[in-house]
Amino acid sequence: MESETPFTRKIAFFSTQPYDIAPFQAQVDAAGLSSEWKVEFHSHPLNSTTARSCQDVDTVVVFVNDNVDAEAIEVLHKCGVKHIALRCAGFNNVDVKTAQRLGVSVSRVPAYSPQTVAEHTLALILTLNRRTHKAYNRVREGNFSLNGLMGFTLCGKTVGIIGTGSIGKAVIQILKGFGCKIYCYDIVEDESVIALGAQYVPLERLLSDSSIVSMHCPLNDNTYHLINERALALMPEGVMLINTSRGALIDNTAIIKGLKSKKIGYLGLDVYERESELFFSDRSGDIIQDDDFQRLTTFPNVLITGHQGFFTEEALREIAITTVSNIQNNTNLVPG
Repeated sequence: MESETPFTRKIAFFSTQPYDIAPFQAQVDAAGLSSEWKVEFHSHPLNSTTARSCQDVDTVVVFVNDNVDAEAIEVLHKCGVKHIALRCAGFNNVDVKTAQRLGVSVSRVPAYSPQTVAEHTLALILTLNRRTHKAYNRVREGNFSLNGLMGFTLCGKTVGIIGTGSIGKAVIQILKGFGCKIYCYDIVEDESVIALGAQYVPLERLLSDSSIVSMHCPLNDNTYHLINERALALMPEGVMLINTSRGALIDNTAIIKGLKSKKIGYLGLDVYERESELFFSDRSGDIIQDDDFQRLTTFPNVLITGHQGFFTEEALREIAITTVSNIQNNTNLVPG
């Protein structure tokens, strides 16, 4: 009888959905690693409690809503985990300093099909503006009235882009095609963004002069609740605010006040500050306990999608390729 080839590495994926498994397993197979890696896919999230199941696991692969705090990392380290591989760009949910102190490497996917999120950003802008979601339901009910469906022409409008990384830059490219004037804000100015015809301005000017403000910056101590009451006070009446980056960039209490006062005329969200308790699962039969989220859904000028901006075949394939490469080669490491 032939003895089974022993696995040299054990990899545990957390917060996986059915659509995650196929591209990752395909990439493991394509890289010829199926005989070396024992891969486990778990639907439950990683946190300090579930981390205890990682005994003898070499690498854990986590997503945006896994809670990889200091306590979880301490548990992972005791279990023998050497690498935390994020299958996303942001790493605000990982205590990187604790990982570095314990010698656990952290990698991420810094860029994957930026056009994917950029196109979803435009989908939110266009849907809110032309109210196509409302028109769709009206026509299905035999209601062909145009009352309440008035939009505005994007051409000539000033759009403020906060964060000019790969996604922000892709949004700028699309909006330039619409004939928009683009103001940008970032702590580091990118010459290639200027070459596209966009202009870097102070944040205060971007907020005060933009008809549409779209968020594309990472979440950190400097950007937490970047859009708050003070920021809203600078914006024009009826501003459109779009966030496809991280939920905590926006102060929900301030946003709700802004909607009630009509300072915010349109709000498009693909992310939410407490989305880990809601997104990526079917809660249609549940009583949702998050009062802020429930309040947001009552406004007729609010459009929320469940963190689907990344969700295309191309993006999932690129995420899988980069993540597997990171695990193999210890690349795209996050500095402590």
